[in-house]
Amino acid sequence: MDIKQLRARLEALQNPKSSQKGDLPKTLWAPTVGKHSVRIVPSMYNKTNPFTELYFHYEIGNKTMISLTNFGEKDPIVEFAQKLRKSSEREDWMLAKKLEPKMRVFAPVIVRGQEDKGVMLWGFGKQIFMDLLSIAEDEDVGDYTDALSGRDITIETLGKETTGLTYNKSTIRVRTKVTPLSENADEIKKWLQNQPDPKAQFKKYGYDELKAALLGYLNPESEEETTTTTVAPQKPAEEQTTGDLPWEKKPEGESNKKYSLNTSKPDVDSKIDELFDF
Repeated sequence: MDIKQLRARLEALQNPKSSQKGDLPKTLWAPTVGKHSVRIVPSMYNKTNPFTELYFHYEIGNKTMISLTNFGEKDPIVEFAQKLRKSSEREDWMLAKKLEPKMRVFAPVIVRGQEDKGVMLWGFGKQIFMDLLSIAEDEDVGDYTDALSGRDITIETLGKETTGLTYNKSTIRVRTKVTPLSENADEIKKWLQNQPDPKAQFKKYGYDELKAALLGYLNPESEEETTTTTVAPQKPAEEQTTGDLPWEKKPEGESNKKYSLNTSKPDVDSKIDELFDF
């Protein structure tokens, strides 16, 4: 038997190309099924914290959109969710939960065996984030991101067929052996000074584009019309009170647009990892 050929076939079956998200930046990395070893690198953008928490809107307008709150800007979807939270209606609260942006955490890493690719961004969810924070609290471990005396992280990923979920599931453990980031000092310097900016990896949609996606989501009967309409350039913040959002007051005699509190839409929380599983 050709073990190498069989191993390649097994990997192809475990990680079909159809599940890959070709529109994601090449600087992002996600573990495929199996075991991987990575080294979290000190962030050049935040010397005290290698983790960047970003918030995304999922399944609104059939695309993943980074929330404008990440940039300190107003976000119409967040504004609407906040209005819903003030309601006493259960359906409003459920819709608010669906609309509120979900967290995804990114850490700069060197993937062992792929050092030639340089620093990449490993994206993960809340559970992995909590596990990494817990490890950092362990006095016996210390700073596992230290370039000279840090530790690699082992990631073991199980496929959808094994977990029974709609996405791969990963667990982590820290290596007991302390090692340098690299034996090459110039390589370490390069990795510490050349890293992708997490916020710059995703297309930033403007206020009006997010608004259009929200209105299409709330009024599915007019979604086709919404998707075929060209979105106008983003207006200055002071001009963004057009009155066409569900909570904004219309001129006298004109009713607000009807929107649906349809709670039968898929649970986006369970799909976050699937969207970033590439």
